Amino acid sequence: MSLFDDQRQQHTILEATRHAALEFLNSLASRPAGRAPHLMSHDVLPEDGLGAQRALATFRAKYEALLSASPGPRYLGFVTGGSTPAALAGDWLVSTYDQNVGSDGDSIATTVERETLGLLRSLFGLPDLFEGAFVTGATMANFVALATARQWAAARLGIDVSEQGLWRLPPLPVFGGSPHASVIKALSMLGMGRQVVESIPLLPGRMAVDPTALEARLAVLDGMPAIVVASAGEVNTGDFDDLERLSALCKRYGSWLHVDGAFGLFAACDPARAHLLRGLDAADSITADGHKWLNVPYDSGFVFTRHLDLHQQVFKVTAAYLGDDSDLSHRTPEDSRRFRALPAWMTLMAYGRSGYREVVARCCSLAQQLGQDIERSPHFELLAPVRLNIVCFALRNADAMRRDRFLSNVKEDGRILLTPTFFAEKPAIRAAFANWSTRKEDSAVILEALEDGTER
Repeated sequence: MSLFDDQRQQHTILEATRHAALEFLNSLASRPAGRAPHLMSHDVLPEDGLGAQRALATFRAKYEALLSASPGPRYLGFVTGGSTPAALAGDWLVSTYDQNVGSDGDSIATTVERETLGLLRSLFGLPDLFEGAFVTGATMANFVALATARQWAAARLGIDVSEQGLWRLPPLPVFGGSPHASVIKALSMLGMGRQVVESIPLLPGRMAVDPTALEARLAVLDGMPAIVVASAGEVNTGDFDDLERLSALCKRYGSWLHVDGAFGLFAACDPARAHLLRGLDAADSITADGHKWLNVPYDSGFVFTRHLDLHQQVFKVTAAYLGDDSDLSHRTPEDSRRFRALPAWMTLMAYGRSGYREVVARCCSLAQQLGQDIERSPHFELLAPVRLNIVCFALRNADAMRRDRFLSNVKEDGRILLTPTFFAEKPAIRAAFANWSTRKEDSAVILEALEDGTER
């Protein structure tokens, strides 16, 4: 089968793809929320090729049944959204349009990305001075933000890291209460090291940093630049650092404030929870995921910075054939970038501020309901108050082996999927509500699946 044969069959191929997509979406209600991979024969590269339609049919016959219902309403693992209908339409068109979103000279696509960042600034109540870019997810967004923070700190010490490297740079203090694993990974990739992070004591009974303890540590630096990593939505409990107090401390002691808001940034959408983000506008850098509460397809994150000049010192790319310093390729690690802003633009324009207000409020309400159900159950104990959209709980008197057996039973049952963690030295379980399609009627199914899992 030749490429040109498939070109002549493009309409039929896309119709078959549309049919496959609709069948998958219609199966979400009954498809298992999680699936364990199966051992199977390796694929063999065909000499002449199957053609697109046979390749699609082969994939569906061999693999599709083993895909999970992760876009569905009862996938409560990690912090995973789904794809809104508008975001899905946008993502299909991303591949169709196949635009180069590094250079401003090719098309209007870079303007769409800038406009989308403006829509997000409006959604989160950020001032226009925050510039940014889309990247692959919050891990890469944290990498980008912390690279800029490193550039700032080194400049305070008279070193341009982007030009001179790390060789003359002393270890830079990085403080946090409960930074996400992606922050630690980013520091490793940046050559600063995982061990550079100094854990600051937490408030009693909280997963939020103690500002008094942080101030004591900043006060003894004697002007040494430091990076403070704050959590807006801690991964186990959804707790928030006091951004207002932390931003005041960073201003007083001349430190950089980075806010990891992978999912908690969306608390700004809900007036009942927007207060959790007071002080956000004083941050130096902010990151979030689009494939969490924005509910766009995976491979979407974004970073905001109030120091675009420093940011572009790190990520500028120079070559005779490339554009000027205004191009988006000077804002991200990638020079080649897909049009990942389009699904975000589509869903923001389709559902607006009120749509996201309703989604965030509904997810938080469902989490509160599950927390109350957990407290009433004889089989479980709630380990932390439900502050946002994450329920952290444990099987009563269970070790890690029993917890893992329970989660395996639940996954095998198929109605829901949850992920394990450790909290307060206990083997714990997380349920994260971030999918736009999760509704009140799912609550009874979730609780029933949890209770049934204890009996297997």
